[in-house]
Amino acid sequence: MRKNAGVLFYFFLAVFLIAVLFPFLWVAVTSIKPPGELFGADAFKLIPDNPTFENFVKVFTLRPFGSYLWNSTVVAVVTTAYCIFVASIAAYAIARLKFRGKSLILGIVLAVSMFPQIATISPIFMFMQNVGLTNSYLGLIIPYTTFALPLALWNMTNFFRKIPYELEEAAKMDGATTWQALWKVIFPLAVPGTFTTAILVFIAAWNEFFFALTINTDENMKTVPVGIALFQGRYTIPWAEISAAAVIVTIPLVIMVLLFQRRIVAGLTSGAVKE
Repeated sequence: MRKNAGVLFYFFLAVFLIAVLFPFLWVAVTSIKPPGELFGADAFKLIPDNPTFENFVKVFTLRPFGSYLWNSTVVAVVTTAYCIFVASIAAYAIARLKFRGKSLILGIVLAVSMFPQIATISPIFMFMQNVGLTNSYLGLIIPYTTFALPLALWNMTNFFRKIPYELEEAAKMDGATTWQALWKVIFPLAVPGTFTTAILVFIAAWNEFFFALTINTDENMKTVPVGIALFQGRYTIPWAEISAAAVIVTIPLVIMVLLFQRRIVAGLTSGAVKE
């Protein structure tokens, strides 16, 4: 009975993985298809007859895709570093210190993150335009804080709460100040949660579309999601080039997750077992 249950479990697991990974596989296959195999009967072939990497070359030669990648990288990295730094200190204060209004602060942060972008884009754009930050990196980093910082703060607050108070008290008994206990005891223990939060924030900033579309209208300041969305022409849609660009954009995220998968798993499971 257990053997049959195990076989059934792995069968459903395989079906689930195929359903989840098939769109990514199809995009990868489409990216190496020549134009003649994108439509008609050849469009449904999983293995193209004449695979080519010309679509990847066109992405960089016909469009400033390298500039898109650089813009997305700068904005996502700076947004992640800034939000993690601010959220670490704020989360420590909320999780470890006793003061009035902690629940109110978290409630306000959650309320800010729940506002739809369409409701906030108009005042944000007007502010950025008045201070001259449109078509700039800072013009995106500041708005990205509205959704990235709440995400980081909520996640890191939960991680800090799971760290035993006794460790911090022991450090203070040995003569450490609050800041020393924070930097030398609490932060090192929160590294798995910090990595997990940083990757979530990075992915959110990397994939953001609406703010980037509205605030940065200069061709040289567009990010990857906006650049890919504007690939289509007036009468045609270059599906192969769009697929190639999607593959290129996905590669950094996959590499990052593979490199830090142990820390991600440790962060996601941190505090799951209470000793």
